[in-house]
Amino acid sequence: MARVVEQFTQLFGSNPVVHGLVGGLVIASLNLFGASLVFVWRNPSERAMDGALGFAAGVMLAASFTSLIIPGIETYSDGNPIPVLVGVALGALFLDRSDVLVPHAHYLLSGRRRPDAANPGDDLNADGDPDAGRDRAAGDLPVDDERIAGVVLFILAITLHNMPEGLAVGVGFGSGDLGTAIPLMFAIGIQNIPEGFAVSVAAVNAGLNRRFYAVFTGLRSGVVEIPLAVLGAYAVQSVSALLPYAMGFAAGAMLFVISDEIVPETHAKGHERVATLGTILGIIVMLYLDISLG
Repeated sequence: MARVVEQFTQLFGSNPVVHGLVGGLVIASLNLFGASLVFVWRNPSERAMDGALGFAAGVMLAASFTSLIIPGIETYSDGNPIPVLVGVALGALFLDRSDVLVPHAHYLLSGRRRPDAANPGDDLNADGDPDAGRDRAAGDLPVDDERIAGVVLFILAITLHNMPEGLAVGVGFGSGDLGTAIPLMFAIGIQNIPEGFAVSVAAVNAGLNRRFYAVFTGLRSGVVEIPLAVLGAYAVQSVSALLPYAMGFAAGAMLFVISDEIVPETHAKGHERVATLGTILGIIVMLYLDISLG
């Protein structure tokens, strides 16, 4: 790992904020690579997609603990778990409140509405009929009657769930511990491949027939990771006391996405075993990266 760190610093210098920028570019590029797979794998089965998303969940799950929660407690808060645990709670709460305002990514991927999701039709009842908006939005997908609104909601929902990943990478590099940050960058980047692919497939399935636009949608969801990676690195560099809270926040947000979105979606179509095996494989890959590079 020492050699990898040395080569990294030779290429990009020693400024943690620059490192955060590099990390954001890497994970966003891998997101775009995953989105571009729609050109060569045009009709993936639901079974394959559930396995791939399960793999992404496994990587995120392991990374939340090995690269964020445990280092945050042991290294950056002198063994005191409170700052990191407060961050975990705040990260989960942020995603929970965000989902009140933005439709679940789950809905846009599958067309199935969850009862606690925001209803994009609620504001469409111009005649004062409380049920009019719901009726208008009652179709299987939001693009049926309101195509542009559906696309915007689609991009917004997926972008929201990319935010914790960019923040996690930025916070990792902002800590100055490249031995932890580089494996985290690779792990988030690897899980971005199936995630980016799922975004493009969902865009096509939602009625966006031009595959180029589907890839553009995948790119848009990944680009948010770059400024957040820079912001995360800058914030913890500027105010070092924020670091354990920020590490916990990123971990809590990722754990929320795993439990609230990815696991229910991958277990909703009868492919629980494949999704579970994918999750275990993702955990193994992350642990291997952490041990071999960390």
